[in-house]
Amino acid sequence: MVTPTISAEVNLMSEIYDVIIVGAGPAGIFASLELSRAGLDILLLDKGREVNARICPVQKGDKRCVFCSPCHLVSGFGGAGAFSDGKLTLSTEVGGHLKELVGLEQASTLVDHVDDTYLNFGAPHKVYGVGEQVMELDRQATLAGLKLTPVKLRHMGTENCRQVLKAMYEYLSSKVDVKLKTVGENIVIEEGAVKAIETSDGQRFNCRYLILAPGREGSEWLIKEAEKLKLSLGSNAIDVGCRIEVPMVTMEKLTSVLYESKLEFYSKSFDDRLRTFCMCPGGEVIMESTGGSDPVVTVNGVGYAEHKTKNTNFAILVSTAFTEPFHEPIAYGKYLARLANILSGGILVQRLGDLMDGRRSTQARLQRSIVEPSLKAATPGDLSFALPFRYLKGIVEMLQAMDKLVPGVASPHTLLYGTEVKFYSSHLKLTPHLETEVKNIFAVGDGAGVSRGLVQASASGIIAAREILKRLNRN
Repeated sequence: MVTPTISAEVNLMSEIYDVIIVGAGPAGIFASLELSRAGLDILLLDKGREVNARICPVQKGDKRCVFCSPCHLVSGFGGAGAFSDGKLTLSTEVGGHLKELVGLEQASTLVDHVDDTYLNFGAPHKVYGVGEQVMELDRQATLAGLKLTPVKLRHMGTENCRQVLKAMYEYLSSKVDVKLKTVGENIVIEEGAVKAIETSDGQRFNCRYLILAPGREGSEWLIKEAEKLKLSLGSNAIDVGCRIEVPMVTMEKLTSVLYESKLEFYSKSFDDRLRTFCMCPGGEVIMESTGGSDPVVTVNGVGYAEHKTKNTNFAILVSTAFTEPFHEPIAYGKYLARLANILSGGILVQRLGDLMDGRRSTQARLQRSIVEPSLKAATPGDLSFALPFRYLKGIVEMLQAMDKLVPGVASPHTLLYGTEVKFYSSHLKLTPHLETEVKNIFAVGDGAGVSRGLVQASASGIIAAREILKRLNRN
């Protein structure tokens, strides 16, 4: 560990960290785990809090999001995805771009290593998505006009995920410097290589190597720093849609075998690609704030290993790739989320039957519904005022296709919550080792546009860490 000395203007390090990691989500944690075994001086920064302090006021009973800064659900040790449902998708086919970056063989090896590590820290051994039943579900999905991508999956659940993260934190805290509630603000470059990271409270930490793992919550910051450093950027597609809530029994045919059903559909009206995302059997719909200094409230879902509700929720997202001159997908996603915020004070909820009949949902109509909303703070309303027609049209068409596979999904009582937005950073130009165009700066995880899930985010942190160890002759 290095020891800081304090100057009058800025907190300067008398020594240099071998590696500084910005972001304590899965990518940052796994980079830290890999590097810590070599006895290096490592600093792990995150603007959020420790695991036990990450408590959302809405989940404790508040009626409205109070815009905690930062949001406890998306920031802090463990990151956003690792702290919600804890699904480990053990596949190279979904959840990121590892296969394209490092090849199928290495990507598969990394996925297995990530899985073993989670198991060592207490993840459950049960695996979904294997067996003959999967092939039959695949056949039935095809007949319904859907593409099913079966994946091997391990589900930790929110409560077990906390325990796994606590175990990781306890292991790392004696091996690396962990500074939470600390916002990385400026990357310092000298002579074409990284020199330091400066924080919002005036501290400066010098380093030889820098790993940027800001997560989706930090994607805007990463874009701004990349533009400042004149790094090459390309726009990723944006995912926008609704979170769907149905009775748990409706989805049991899929969830009992797959847990997470990766379904893909192309809308008949507009040929837009839609997909299911983050299925939470027996889970709850939640709201979270995201967007840093200019936050919006979006909807998400959590699922538990033991504590079950009577409902299952999942997202249907529309993936949209824009053409030139458009290059601000994050701003567009926040704009759509803000429309729902303006209309509802947070999150809108509407019954599918009301949407199809062209009327808003009311509290009285919700009370007559078979599905009881798990997000009590959601406001009954009309999603057509918040989402483009083509998005809603595609979502309805996909629900109708899914109804052929699992009857009841397109029931008039099905609930739609809006808006769900997945903010992915513009993708940086990276080497196969995930190094940026600035020497000794690496970018990993969802926030860097490399991954879209826990496992591949974790694996990307390992890739960067191993390259650094190689350069330091510590591998």
